[in-house]
Amino acid sequence: MPASTAPQAPPAKSRGADTRALTQVLFAQLKDLLPGTPEHTRVRAALIEANLPLVRYAAARFRSRNEPMEDVVQVGTIGLINAIDRFDPERGVQFPTFAMPTVVGEIKRYFRDNVRTVHVPRRLHELWVQVTGATEDLTTAFGRTPTTAEIAGRLRIAEDEVLACIEAGRSYHATSLEAAQEGDGMPGLLDRLGYEDPELDGVEHRDLVRHLLVQLPEREQRILLLRYYSNLTQSQISAELGVSQMHVSRLLARSFARLRSANRIEA
Repeated sequence: MPASTAPQAPPAKSRGADTRALTQVLFAQLKDLLPGTPEHTRVRAALIEANLPLVRYAAARFRSRNEPMEDVVQVGTIGLINAIDRFDPERGVQFPTFAMPTVVGEIKRYFRDNVRTVHVPRRLHELWVQVTGATEDLTTAFGRTPTTAEIAGRLRIAEDEVLACIEAGRSYHATSLEAAQEGDGMPGLLDRLGYEDPELDGVEHRDLVRHLLVQLPEREQRILLLRYYSNLTQSQISAELGVSQMHVSRLLARSFARLRSANRIEA
């Protein structure tokens, strides 16, 4: 006897076709029902339920906005309901094509009106609302996302203004430079902008030494340079200057004492 197997889920393409077919049937039923009746409410609720995957798909585009996905889906569902109430099957447009701009537009309005923390100039904010509306209308009319030129032509403004509005529409939150990025182990923005140069302390130390050296007598400065810049031994320095090695040793010790004393005063 063959082993029993669990039923397999239908492919995504098949599920999408089934949803479209069900949506068409439900809209055909809804057209003949009187709004407010229990049957109209039931069919409308079935339409909403059948097309919730469309809302989740649209909401996923805003995952990077750091808002609870449940809230975004709820807002998108409002857009879906508005699309259902406005949809006319006789126009020959597929419902997902008609509904997507409305769902996305509702989500964008939510972010624009409720969660924006970055200040955008008032004129740009108002123009962005018009750009968003024109984008939705043109997407419905063309069945695709309109170009910048098409949006600018619709609103009779320059393409640069459309681009500025789109950029402003993406500005919602001021993020801390030290805030961790999405994903475990990802560095914050501050960590990605640069790093602490281990040679930085050396720059400060060299500047301090240079400042202190000029306070020493000229002979002691020369001895220090011969010893630590030219890497000469004390005996070589004594031969270079024509003094005893013991005198060179005393001068070095006196220079170090003066430098330490001056360093404590500077600190």
